[in-house]
Amino acid sequence: MPRNVDRSLTGKIGRVTGRVAPGTIGEVMLPFRGGTSAFHAHPFDKESVYAVGDEVLVIYYEPPQTVFVDELPDVLRREPRG
Repeated sequence: MPRNVDRSLTGKIGRVTGRVAPGTIGEVMLPFRGGTSAFHAHPFDKESVYAVGDEVLVIYYEPPQTVFVDELPDVLRREPRG
C-alpha cells in the first residue's frame, strides 16, 4: 500500500442511503470536514450487499468521493441486532 494514502475516513461509521452491492455504485453518508457528506460506496469484499439504513464501516477511502465499506462489527453497534 502506498504511503501517501489518505486515511482520513478509514474507520468512520456511515449510514447507507443508496443500496451498496457488487456491480453498483451505492451511497453512504459520512461525517466529513465538520458536517456530513455523501460518498459513492462499494463493498470492500466485492460480494456483500448493504441495504438503505444499514450502518457500515469504512475500510478504504479513494479520493475524492469513493469509499469501500464492510459490515459494522457488533462491538461498534449502537443498537443490538435483533
